Amino acid sequence: MLATTLLFMASALHAGAHPIAPEAIGGYSAGCLKHSMALPLTGPGYQVIRSKRLRYYGHPDLIHYLTTLANQTRMAGMPDLYIADLAMAHGGPFSSGHRSHQTGLDADIWFRMANQPISKWEQDAPKEWVLIDEPSYRVLPGRFGPQQLELLRLAASKPEVARIFINPVLKGEVCKRAADEPWVAKLRPWVGHFSHFHVRLHCPAGSPDCEPQAPIPPGNGCDAELASWLKDKPQLPKVSMTYSKPRLPARCGS
Repeated sequence: MLATTLLFMASALHAGAHPIAPEAIGGYSAGCLKHSMALPLTGPGYQVIRSKRLRYYGHPDLIHYLTTLANQTRMAGMPDLYIADLAMAHGGPFSSGHRSHQTGLDADIWFRMANQPISKWEQDAPKEWVLIDEPSYRVLPGRFGPQQLELLRLAASKPEVARIFINPVLKGEVCKRAADEPWVAKLRPWVGHFSHFHVRLHCPAGSPDCEPQAPIPPGNGCDAELASWLKDKPQLPKVSMTYSKPRLPARCGS
């Protein structure tokens, strides 16, 4: 992704500005983002949803990843992707929702896809396409098919991807169909994620103060680890939880 960063700097210089290097600072759940890039709200193979939240900024590596993925899914004959939260323009914690998405290296991608451009009235509150019945911990009939599996394969196979958070039930479905494929290990079970998956990239070049996440454990994650999730059936709290603002690195300005 170094080429993307260099292109970003070159465009700034061409505009008459001093070259500025994008930088992810701190941890995914306690950090910020310098000199972010906005993901265009529409592009080949994707549409940004809930844009009024202003959460469509990211490190240039993330923008490149998403636009490349969307082109790949389009070439594979899939409808447009719905891309939801990335980060705010300067990163940092959201006022609601995620605790991560702070360094411009996280993105939510919906399993629901668009066969036509999203209508203006639906853009800010699109209807979710839930794949999981949470109480029974089962996939809803017809909701996770070859298209969803191929989307995950394309999303997880890229080397810049550190991990993808996915509902444990969906991880189980992938393990039934593609356990031997190397990208499956990157799918990490987590509560929620009934209608989307959460991509997280590695710390990019040129971001020395970016805090990497611990490496993924050996194996594909389809054995005892997954079994414990499916046995315990952890679920999201039924009420909204409030979180204290994290202590950010000094370079983030707070």
